[in-house]
Amino acid sequence: MSVTVNIYYTGKGCNARKFAEEMKSSGTVEKIKAEKGNLRYEYFFPMDDESTVLLIDSWENQQAIDVHHASPMMQTIIDLREKYDLHMKVERYVSDEAGVPETDRTFIKD
Repeated sequence: MSVTVNIYYTGKGCNARKFAEEMKSSGTVEKIKAEKGNLRYEYFFPMDDESTVLLIDSWENQQAIDVHHASPMMQTIIDLREKYDLHMKVERYVSDEAGVPETDRTFIKD
C-alpha cells in the first residue's frame, strides 16, 4: 500500500521557492528519487501564492518512508528548511487498492 505525503512549505517572500530550487540544484532531490521505495518527489508552485510550495512525496510503503527519515539526507532537508525559515502543513494519503471506481472513470479522460 503506497503512501503519499503532500507537504505545503510556506515562508516569507519567495523563501519556499528558494528552498525548492536549492533542494534541486544541490542534487538532494535526485538522491531522494534514487532511494529504494521512492515513487515520486516533485515540487509544484501555486499560481496565486508565491510564498507556498507543494511537495508531493510518494513511497511504496511506510517502511520506505521510515528508512528515508533515518537517512543523513533528512538533516540536509532540515538544515535547508531552517535556512529559509519555512513552516509546513502536511497531508497524508494511503493508496486505495481498489483503484478508481468505474462510476468515476466516466469523468477521466486518459
